[in-house]
Amino acid sequence: MSQIAIKTASPQEWQSIQEIRRAVFQEEQGVDPALEFDGKDEIAQQIIAYIDTQPVGTARVRYLDAKTAKIERLAVLSIARGQGIGKRLMQKAIELAIEKKIQEVVIHAQEYIKVLYQQLDFIQEGETFDEAGIPHVKMRKKLTINKCD
Repeated sequence: MSQIAIKTASPQEWQSIQEIRRAVFQEEQGVDPALEFDGKDEIAQQIIAYIDTQPVGTARVRYLDAKTAKIERLAVLSIARGQGIGKRLMQKAIELAIEKKIQEVVIHAQEYIKVLYQQLDFIQEGETFDEAGIPHVKMRKKLTINKCD
């Protein structure tokens, strides 16, 4: 049985993250590399998923202000899809935001996968829009923070 691990990425894992994003966004979806690698990775918290020792997924959390985080660049290699890795990456990203006392998370979800985010209690805001040539929807999730801390 394969072991799935989701963790905050170290700088040494940056190359694996780039390879996953290149495969998913550029090769599969045709996203322009300049849009994909937007210069914001240095200010984001990176997350990486493994099956055994193989890196297979990634996401990043960018803190927009003291109250709001944006989860971006969720990508799972095609060979690893259907195992709940995308959902687990999102759950880890949400945990990281909660640790920083963030009150809400926003995402620009690709239209075809918004059901995944709805399962995690994200609510769609507004109409579908185009981002990098792909239909997206803006979604938001309010976070519950333990007031006793």
